[in-house]
Amino acid sequence: MKTPARIIIILLVVGAVATAIMLKNGKSRNFTNSSTPGGATTSALSDAAAKLPKLLDLGANKCIPCKAMAPILEGLKKEYAGKMDVEFIDVWQNEDAGKQYGVEMIPTQIFFDATGKELYRHTGFIGKEDILAKWKELGVDLGGKASVGIVRETPLAADSRPRDTVCFMCDETVNAQTKVVVKGQTEQHVFCSLHCYFIYFSSLVNPNVKDEDAKVSVTDSLSGKVIPAVAASYLYGMDTKGRATIKPFESKESATKEPPANSGNLVSWDVLKSKELATRCAFCDRAVYPEDACAVKFGSTHGYGCCTHCSLGVAARLKQNIEVEAKDALTSETIRVKTLDGQIDSLEPATAIAWFGQKQGPDGKWISAGCFKQGFFVNEANLQKWLDARPAMIGRQITIAQALSDKMKLSAEQIAKACKLGECN
Repeated sequence: MKTPARIIIILLVVGAVATAIMLKNGKSRNFTNSSTPGGATTSALSDAAAKLPKLLDLGANKCIPCKAMAPILEGLKKEYAGKMDVEFIDVWQNEDAGKQYGVEMIPTQIFFDATGKELYRHTGFIGKEDILAKWKELGVDLGGKASVGIVRETPLAADSRPRDTVCFMCDETVNAQTKVVVKGQTEQHVFCSLHCYFIYFSSLVNPNVKDEDAKVSVTDSLSGKVIPAVAASYLYGMDTKGRATIKPFESKESATKEPPANSGNLVSWDVLKSKELATRCAFCDRAVYPEDACAVKFGSTHGYGCCTHCSLGVAARLKQNIEVEAKDALTSETIRVKTLDGQIDSLEPATAIAWFGQKQGPDGKWISAGCFKQGFFVNEANLQKWLDARPAMIGRQITIAQALSDKMKLSAEQIAKACKLGECN
């Protein structure tokens, strides 16, 4: 073989070998760049991740409701790893993301299905149980079983007190020295105090005032004698907590025998009534003492909610954003709720929950057991302690967001009948 031909053959062989090496190395690089130690490709992992529903929270690390959301999101990320993607974006640091998702207020949560389609978005604070409930409502199964909290559908112990010793309004035991009796044609109601009677009176639908006044009897503070309410004189004072103190007397003369330490102003039934009915619940219009009520702010105006659930109802009645300051029914710790467009905007503390006291109506359906059997609690442990002291109480634990949602669903007609005796269901 001639030298030039031999050289050509050698060059061809070398070129072929070099090409083979390059192809081999190229394949190795491609495999290395797109694989994981487990052998799955990046494309495969992306496909797997895309099959997960996603909760995207768009907020900011410095906004108050966003801070309350942070531990909830972190908990969901750990608890539902492999079942749901959870992502947080600070739109103050990443303004483009805010524009991309059309965020107008923070925090905003967007729920995406496994294909990336937006199913629902929520603005403001939202708790863990409400997030899980929303996924369920959207038809997304995350596996596992969401906590339903405390549910008590039957009393732990029956209330064995005679009914004539139990207040018709608040269920407290009636003290014989402060008992108020309302006699109708076919029934009799007993109240533990005049304040509970006036709550009852403000719950009546279009009462005939003179007829109702004639039905009421009070207990003379000196003799214990039962006397007509309209004929009595009342020593009206105030205790150290600012609550009214009311003592009925059969005559003005007997009222003057009270010790100076228990003094107050001597008033008639009509004056007493006007004082007791002066402050009302901004939702259901029941008489209320501010010292016992939830403070509610709407716009530049302040009002009261006679109970925690009625305080949220103010948002539904007035169609306004509100701020509620309530107290834990066990410890009196402060719980603050702000609403935005009928939803929770912020909740402090984020662990706060609601108790929905219920009873079964004649048709077997569960209905509200009344304002005196509702409450907010900073956590479930406080609710459990409160219930332990009330073995006859029945109802269920719900989120404060659910309590608000229930009120926002009421029609104008239902709101008008709220807490009215024989009308509220």
